[in-house]
Amino acid sequence: MKSIPLVNSNMETQNFMGKNQLIDRLSDQVGDRDMALGILEKRGHVFPNTDKLTITGQIRDDMTAEERGLERAAKNSGKSVSSFTYDPLTNSTKLI
Repeated sequence: MKSIPLVNSNMETQNFMGKNQLIDRLSDQVGDRDMALGILEKRGHVFPNTDKLTITGQIRDDMTAEERGLERAAKNSGKSVSSFTYDPLTNSTKLI
């Protein structure tokens, strides 16, 4: 099985895995809320200089960490979401 990392290895965390925790999860992963908001702003998930989610951000926020990870792997590979499994301990996906 081929493992496809979602983000670099320091992004492993077991905190904020559920829905409606996008900002908190990324803040925990990068270690700083302002940095997380900057990343989300660049991705178009929050409005500039706020913590208010855009429509795209609301869609991502309504997903669990697993759902976001599987969607990211599918998008990056061109394969379907069902082609992957998610490992919450490593925040990575594997092609099945």
